[in-house]
Amino acid sequence: MPDDVPAADLFDVAGRVAVVTGASSGLGRRAASVLARAGARVVGVARRADALADWRAEAGGETAAVTADLSDRAALADLAARVAAPFGAPDIVVHAAGINTREPADAVTPEGWEITLGLNLTVPFFLSQHLVPAMRDKGWGRIVLFASLQSFRAFPGGIAYGASKGGVAQMTRAMAEAWSADGITANALGPGFFPTELTSAVFDDPARAARNAAQTCIGRNGRPGDIDGPLLFLASPASDYVTGQVLMVDGGYTAK
Repeated sequence: MPDDVPAADLFDVAGRVAVVTGASSGLGRRAASVLARAGARVVGVARRADALADWRAEAGGETAAVTADLSDRAALADLAARVAAPFGAPDIVVHAAGINTREPADAVTPEGWEITLGLNLTVPFFLSQHLVPAMRDKGWGRIVLFASLQSFRAFPGGIAYGASKGGVAQMTRAMAEAWSADGITANALGPGFFPTELTSAVFDDPARAARNAAQTCIGRNGRPGDIDGPLLFLASPASDYVTGQVLMVDGGYTAK
């Protein structure tokens, strides 16, 4: 980026095309809405058409919805074409879809393992692989993945999820090595404990939620708005020279 870019333009994503998986709920929905409010043209991807319709009504801006079962790996090439149909090839892809089966190690099944690693790790790679050529042609692109506390910490009942999110951290670095010379950065957000559908088991137990809050440096769990700035940073020109990194948005949980 030139040295004289106005500060107000650093986080400008207006007119960029973004695709967000898992846009129907949780942090994926938040990410899709933040990008839309910032002026990006956003394609939300999820299984539930009704939830996507609710998101579009809430987000405003230029949005489109694509319903898809991301676990169908054979359909990812078709999905890449479908998300490019409303506004053109995406400049930004945010991989927020995920699953946590919370199976203890002794009870992990091959099916649960495959579902978890497939959605959390395999799909983000192969969907990105389909979208990278158009980014390369433009000389600019942003891949934003979702890592986790469990990319670096072991939690009870989290062996499959932790394996997938540890893989996301390494895959982020490998994507950067592969594609950043073409102007495509790859980074990951690592949320701490935020209230979402995926973490309902945590927040349904007030004592457990309080213990997690006490583990942070800030002294509280995450709020939806806490993800907005870090996401815009990684999706915008502000992060032109940042790639292969996991930005922990955890209130300092992993710092202690």
